[in-house]
Amino acid sequence: MEKERIILHSDINCCYASIELLHRPEMRGKPLAVGGDPEARHGIILTADYMAKRRGVKTGMALWQAKQVCPELTIVPPRMDLYLRFSRMAHEIYAEYTDLQQPYGVDECWLDVTKSKVIHGDGLTIAKKINHRMKEELGITVSIGVSYNKIFAKLGSDYKKPDGITVISKENYKDIAWRLPVGDLLYVGRSTRRKLALMGILTIGELATTPPGILQAQLGKMGLILHCFANGRDDSVVTPENYQAPIKSIGNSTTSPRDLENNEEVKIVLTILAESVAARMRENGFVCQVVEITVRNKELHSFTRQKKLKVATNITKEISDMAYELFLQNYDWSQPIRSLGVRGSDLLQETTPFQLDLFIDQDKREKMQKADEAVDSIRRRFGFYSIQRGLMYQDRLLSSVNAKEDHTVHPHGYFG
Repeated sequence: MEKERIILHSDINCCYASIELLHRPEMRGKPLAVGGDPEARHGIILTADYMAKRRGVKTGMALWQAKQVCPELTIVPPRMDLYLRFSRMAHEIYAEYTDLQQPYGVDECWLDVTKSKVIHGDGLTIAKKINHRMKEELGITVSIGVSYNKIFAKLGSDYKKPDGITVISKENYKDIAWRLPVGDLLYVGRSTRRKLALMGILTIGELATTPPGILQAQLGKMGLILHCFANGRDDSVVTPENYQAPIKSIGNSTTSPRDLENNEEVKIVLTILAESVAARMRENGFVCQVVEITVRNKELHSFTRQKKLKVATNITKEISDMAYELFLQNYDWSQPIRSLGVRGSDLLQETTPFQLDLFIDQDKREKMQKADEAVDSIRRRFGFYSIQRGLMYQDRLLSSVNAKEDHTVHPHGYFG
């Protein structure tokens, strides 16, 4: 008889806000949110603490809307490097219980602890140990779901917040999961929830007992998937601890101080953006397998292009060269350019082994890596403008952008 799996889903409560409160203790007892640029009054709320949430602040809300519902709200800009450092420390704790851990963004992770039962106890016992250690060692709380599949484990971690542990077993899932709103199920978004409501399906239990053929007729293949999820039928494995980064990509874009009108100007801006993206990857120990550019012209028409690298990298010159190559291959200069973006995606840990290529000069790559590290070190000590590439002296206005402080980070999705 096949052994029943023990799957945990650990979710750091209000992750960004909780970490900010650790580093800003003077803000405790006041509503706090992380998001956008409070000075420029643009952007959205990425996360809010529970005090702010109780006053109506929601993730995804525009900053001005959040201020309207909670005038005393303090909004601080995100510090992704800090959050990624906590994410790494959390994974070090998880690794003491299993090597089967699958990140779901910076703050969430599935753990398959089936084989750890003999040493560490059952799922609930392991969940309690992790919950306790996160508080004692990192100063943050986690909610953990314990189940026999990933979907219900995720549902369990959402069930009691903050600092809760919920077990959803084959014996009790109808009592717990089936009573919840259907929107609580993974991958039932706003649009799907609206379609299900029109069908009279408001709870997970109603979704589970609806004939799958009807769901498929209304939602296509996704209807069948959600029917399985609602019934606890999810055999997807927790991927072994591997070289995948906890986030999918790091990118940066900027609107240039003036419209760009030739290749040399584009090269300067792409180099600045590539420098910032590469530096952020090096800080967090990632390399990218794909480089992507976004181009928006004066008429605000935009497009993106991407290309896979031969060797994953966080070397500034390699990312910059690839970005420029993509630009030259895809832009005809029918219009001046208003803004540019560079993204490194399909991230891996930089310790990932790779196949050496006879046609790539590895000694030269190592020298470029050392040069980048030296630049990073100088800028950490003396500031971003303390050292610049010669290219930047060709146009001081375009080179004045300090792109390093503003990045977009994309998490992983459930389906990869």
